[in-house]
Formats: sequence, C-alpha cells, structure tokens
Amino acid sequence: MATFNEIIQSDVPVLVDFSAEWCGPCKMMGPILHDLKSKMGDQVKIVKIDVDRNPALASNFKVQGVPTLMLFTQGNLRWRQSGVVQSTELERIIRQNA
Repeated sequence: MATFNEIIQSDVPVLVDFSAEWCGPCKMMGPILHDLKSKMGDQVKIVKIDVDRNPALASNFKVQGVPTLMLFTQGNLRWRQSGVVQSTELERIIRQNA
C-alpha cells in the first residue's frame, strides 16, 4: 500500500479530504466528491483521510477542523480550505492547479 507522501507525488492532482465519521458537514462532502469524480474521472485522485484514525497525518498538516480539503500536485500543496466546497468550485480549483 502506498504511503501518503507517495500518493501526493502523483502527476495527477490529488484532492485530500480530511474528515471524521462524527462530522455532519463531512457527510455532505461524500456526494459532492462522488459527483466531482464522475465529472473529472482520471484527471484527479480523491483521497479521504479520517482524522481520528490518522491523528499524526492530521497534525502534520495542521488540520484544525473537518472537513479540510487540500489539493496537491506532484507533492506540492496548491490549495486548502476548511468547510464544504461544491463540486463545480472544486473542479475549477483543480483545473487551475493541474
């Protein structure tokens, strides 16, 4: 299994969703990310990270609240935002940073 650092080194933009089971807004991101994946297909990788199961990773990236979304291209953090973001906005951000 690839490590987080290996995953974000991808040539394809990687959208990381830091979330938690107990978080209401995180549950809203599920269908949004599904919609985004159906629109963009192989042009983006979407990775969900549970902050309760991966506290060190969440701490590493100073995740204070969930959901926190981050976009990486070739290992570089290009964008980050906390809260629910709609798929059209995410698609625009990904295309800008691809």
